[in-house]
Amino acid sequence: MTVCKGRVLTVAGSDSGGGAGIQADVKTITALGGYAATVVTAVTAQNTLGVRAIHPVPQKIIRLQMEAVLEDIGADCIKTGMLAGADVIEMICERLAALARNVPVVVDPVMVATSGDRLIDEGAIAALKNRLLPMAALLTPNIPEAEILSGMKIEGRDAMREAGLALLALGAQAVLMKGGHMSGAQVQDILISAKGIEIFSSPRIDTRHTHGTGCTLASAIATGLAQGMALPDAVRRARDYVQEAIRTAPGLGAGHGPLHHGHTMRDFDAI
Repeated sequence: MTVCKGRVLTVAGSDSGGGAGIQADVKTITALGGYAATVVTAVTAQNTLGVRAIHPVPQKIIRLQMEAVLEDIGADCIKTGMLAGADVIEMICERLAALARNVPVVVDPVMVATSGDRLIDEGAIAALKNRLLPMAALLTPNIPEAEILSGMKIEGRDAMREAGLALLALGAQAVLMKGGHMSGAQVQDILISAKGIEIFSSPRIDTRHTHGTGCTLASAIATGLAQGMALPDAVRRARDYVQEAIRTAPGLGAGHGPLHHGHTMRDFDAI
């Protein structure tokens, strides 16, 4: 019997299309052998073509979800995703500060969906930058998110490093600058921490099926940390997992399609 290793609490929004958010997080954590618990911050009506509506969950219910899980099941790592309001971010930071032991927090600063739909307001951006970012064991921004948080225009690898160092100076223990929005045959992500800089590179896959890659990568890294992996090893495994999930994407939807999160599982076609 396989036993789950590594408890990951994901605090994020729900994606009705199943490709991103809480749904992608649970699939990823499970596929990598961890145990997933959830705090739903918002319910969205969306598919591969875009977001039709966002319904924020009341702050009290978000708080009660978080308290219920942490008081009973606990967590070895916490991953945050879509946090639409400043009040929600402030409350989450208070709960994190109250934890009896140091639990690493992976912050995926979700601001804009793959479809281009805005998922966060200006007040939430300020709270994320000033309150949540300093609590992050790892921050995982893509290029547009890093530009908003750092206030810098990022064009090229050198600018990625500079922006990452600027975000590190704001208090995050480590920053993974994701290079998927850059052009080129290779996708390069840059891990920056007090220990130095490490570059991860993989071939770019020409596909429109990339919905939820950011959520998936952050959750995969969080699972590795929850399982006791060193950060560079957790990043390396997570990138390999996402790469294969993109390569084997099921081709669903008419827009930005979801990944194949279950590629680590046994082949059910044989049944």
